[in-house]
Amino acid sequence: MKIPVSILIPIKNESANLRRSLASVSWADEIFVVDSQSTDESGSIAEAHGASVVQFHFNGVWPKKKNWALDNLPFKHEWVFILDADEVMPPEAAEEFRSIVTDPNHPVDGYWINRRFMFMEKWLNHAYYPNWNLRLFRHRLGRYEQLTDVATASGDNEVHEHVVVNGKTGRLNCEMDHYAFPTVDVFVEKHNRYSNWEARVALDRFLKGSGQSLQSKEVGLRRRLKQLSQCLPSRPLLRFLYVYVWQRGFLDGKEGFHFARLHAIYECLCVVKTFELKKLKSLKSTGAEGKN
Repeated sequence: MKIPVSILIPIKNESANLRRSLASVSWADEIFVVDSQSTDESGSIAEAHGASVVQFHFNGVWPKKKNWALDNLPFKHEWVFILDADEVMPPEAAEEFRSIVTDPNHPVDGYWINRRFMFMEKWLNHAYYPNWNLRLFRHRLGRYEQLTDVATASGDNEVHEHVVVNGKTGRLNCEMDHYAFPTVDVFVEKHNRYSNWEARVALDRFLKGSGQSLQSKEVGLRRRLKQLSQCLPSRPLLRFLYVYVWQRGFLDGKEGFHFARLHAIYECLCVVKTFELKKLKSLKSTGAEGKN
């Protein structure tokens, strides 16, 4: 018997990953694949697995794909689980989900799930682990936070925003595998977009000031520490040390070392892009743009 939960999978040209992701949640009664006009076989793959394919047309600012889907799709079930196309659920997730979503008096309204990353054909057991994301929740009680209303030049999907649930949250026992970075090329492409987002959110925060109250104290603490680190020199070095030493990435071998180095480069991109945006903003405000 299918489990009465709705799965939401946002995609764009994910034919390399989608079969594996869909197969891992075949036990779900309802699956929505929200597509940004893929040009590969993603749509036909989703339909072959019994998923409903819905097209998303981004307006350039807000809402982005996941929040749009949460606001507009006709979900059959109270509980929704958000799964990226490069993520895979373990077999034991089915029964854990069943015990949660079939209990009418369940005391928890949302669940965090832990992920482990695959990088260079190796599971990283220390760098970026644990990595908790709030993904399973009662639909009416959860939405992604909006950290900025400006265009972020990072695509149409949420980047580092978190789901905030108006209720009690817990942690799932099962963990999912994240095939986010199968190659260095993919890492660089994604983090080029992510650094666009980071720089524009940082500029918006610099201009307006902002404070976010998040569901998880740990996530809120990490974000405050991150904002503090943005005021410190040598941010790329600090990011390397955080991944390689604090998270014990050195125990992941050469892959852990390179993973930490790439994150230092990512931090450098965030610093330089933020500086560039602030400089352009200053030049525009003084009317000096284009005179140098």
